[in-house]
Amino acid sequence: MYIVLYSFEVKQDQEAEFITAWTNLTNLIYEYEGSLGSKLHKGEGQSFIAYAQWPSQEKFEQAGDNLPEEANKYRDTMRASCEKIEVLQKMEVVKDVLKQTPNV
Repeated sequence: MYIVLYSFEVKQDQEAEFITAWTNLTNLIYEYEGSLGSKLHKGEGQSFIAYAQWPSQEKFEQAGDNLPEEANKYRDTMRASCEKIEVLQKMEVVKDVLKQTPNV
């Protein structure tokens, strides 16, 4: 499994728009590009961290051409609602002992 770790600094009063756009874009990437999904975490202040899971680095690197046009709307909303978006790390999973939990 391959993981991409993202950091988002969301503008004040833009959390709802950001979370909705992030959720919708993540769902499209899962449906059209073969990701394994993603989790979003809120830190202190307006800081969010997300990690996206992929079956492999190759699958991640090949993604992007199959998304429908509406994905651009969600990307634009995410960009507009954030002060900063950054890819922190790209890494291979070495060991996974995370237990399955119901969707939140």
